[in-house]
Amino acid sequence: MSQEQEDTNSDSTKKSAGSSKLRVLVVDDSATIRRSAETMLTNEGCEVITAENGFEALSKITRHRPNLIFVDIMMPRLDGYQTCAIIKNNVEFRDIPVVMLTSKDGLFDMARGRVVGSDQYLTKPFTREELLGAVKQHTAT
Repeated sequence: MSQEQEDTNSDSTKKSAGSSKLRVLVVDDSATIRRSAETMLTNEGCEVITAENGFEALSKITRHRPNLIFVDIMMPRLDGYQTCAIIKNNVEFRDIPVVMLTSKDGLFDMARGRVVGSDQYLTKPFTREELLGAVKQHTAT
């Protein structure tokens, strides 16, 4: 087996939990943020589902059963805090890690995120390393 094949096999083992791809939901009303996160995560072998708002996210969570959810705080209609609270109050989905995404980095916002059950808080603009670090932290087997 060539070094390239070994590297590919090694990478695919790291990226997949068991035999299936890691499924990640990215919820943000900004198309730019959704595309950026989707590109970074897809390049790492994740299956990425996107949603523009909390209502769409709740529907997609039920349908796709993601392993990890990134959710923006500032969204119209159903914000990230409300979306996270609904997820964490549902017996079927409460164990899915939720990482809050926001351009706000205040202590009050971080505390409010913890109160609704978020597992981590990532400030935008996030780097590739920060995003992948959150994935590794919350999906370690």
